[in-house]
Amino acid sequence: MVHYQARLDATFAALSDVTRRGVLEHLGGSEASITDLAEKFHMTLTGMKKHVSVLEQAGLVTTEKVGRVRTCKLGQRRLEEEAAWIERHRQLWSARFDALDQIVEQLKREEKADAKRKRR
Repeated sequence: MVHYQARLDATFAALSDVTRRGVLEHLGGSEASITDLAEKFHMTLTGMKKHVSVLEQAGLVTTEKVGRVRTCKLGQRRLEEEAAWIERHRQLWSARFDALDQIVEQLKREEKADAKRKRR
């Protein structure tokens, strides 16, 4: 459970930043060097290296250094565990909202019935 939780924490922390999500979207289309990514996102190399490092620690990105160029590509992780966690919570909230809808509908019916009785 602890490993599972740590993995979720790392993934969601990595995905919490708009730049890192943008990097993942970009890498979904093609590999890119850290220099290319830094230029695309208008960042310093150091800043982009930090973002890529967070993604790499979460297993979402892999890098390979050839000479002086570090190339990034999507990692092997497919986010099944994260998707399953989100789906469980989506179902929980959906059930809660359905129950709330039923309560609201019942209150509306009772309100209408009370209004009819008061008119008589």
